[in-house]
Amino acid sequence: MPKYKVYVTRRIPKPGPAFLKKNDCELTFWDSDDAIPHADLVNNIGENKYDALLCMLTDQVDAAVMDAAGPQLQVIASMSVGYEHIDLDACKERNIKVTNTPNVSTDSVAECTVSLLLFVTRRLKEGIQSVREGRQPEWRPTWLCGYEVTNSVIGIFGLGRIGYGVGKRLLPFGPKKMLYHDVVQVSFAKDIEAEYCETLDEMLGQVDFLCICCNLTPQTRHKINSKTLARMKNTAVIVNTGRGGVINHDDLCVALKNNTIGGAGLDVTEPEPLSKDHPLVGLPNCVITPHMGSNTWDSRDSMSLTAAQCIVSVFNKEKPMGLVA
Repeated sequence: MPKYKVYVTRRIPKPGPAFLKKNDCELTFWDSDDAIPHADLVNNIGENKYDALLCMLTDQVDAAVMDAAGPQLQVIASMSVGYEHIDLDACKERNIKVTNTPNVSTDSVAECTVSLLLFVTRRLKEGIQSVREGRQPEWRPTWLCGYEVTNSVIGIFGLGRIGYGVGKRLLPFGPKKMLYHDVVQVSFAKDIEAEYCETLDEMLGQVDFLCICCNLTPQTRHKINSKTLARMKNTAVIVNTGRGGVINHDDLCVALKNNTIGGAGLDVTEPEPLSKDHPLVGLPNCVITPHMGSNTWDSRDSMSLTAAQCIVSVFNKEKPMGLVA
């Protein structure tokens, strides 16, 4: 008989389940690619005495889930970097460990950020649409012209692992200057030749491209709004692969319609997903992808395995690599 029971809220890549089974765990899955409804999560986790919950960013893990699971629940491992979907206070009250999967999606999200930046600035959305609709004209000197990264000024809002990865990938393009704003200066910024700006305002007026890679905190919520957007160049492009709530979407929509800025690429939104009828979706100078920054097999395999390793570490009374609380 397996020693531990683990409830998994989704079908996930094989490395994680294989590792758990190898380490004396019995697994029960919500057998779907779609998110488990909260009521089903509460009901299902209450049916057996589970020692661990392996969840996703889209799962609301609150006190009701923990109470249904019972006192034997030792760890909640989220297959994500973010953990705002988990009630940390409720976990602390019940002595439940919480883990995430840091580091493993850094490269994939950084690559996605650069991809979005290029897609927006080279106006590829408009070009693809013109071909699909049969509107492609003969060659014209000024049709769908964008801007180069070469000799541009790049700004990175949040120079953590992903922000650094973005800078490292953009540096070979030969930008004129790279700037960053964060709560503190970091020593590794010199490796990507990035200069520190004490305030976001100091950076915004200079940049041609703004890459948002920061966490969502009370201080960063809606930091990009009508006032900050007005400080930017009317050709500037914003790319957000951090958190949707950093941008006030209503203000962004107005800025894009009025050409206050040149374009935006969003892999994260608020809410998520956006309705297909949301005004941002139909704008030609706005590219929206469905939070797919970590959508590579390499990254997802690593996330699955890391979440599993964190669970086993807790079972073995060891400190897990992704310990949050």
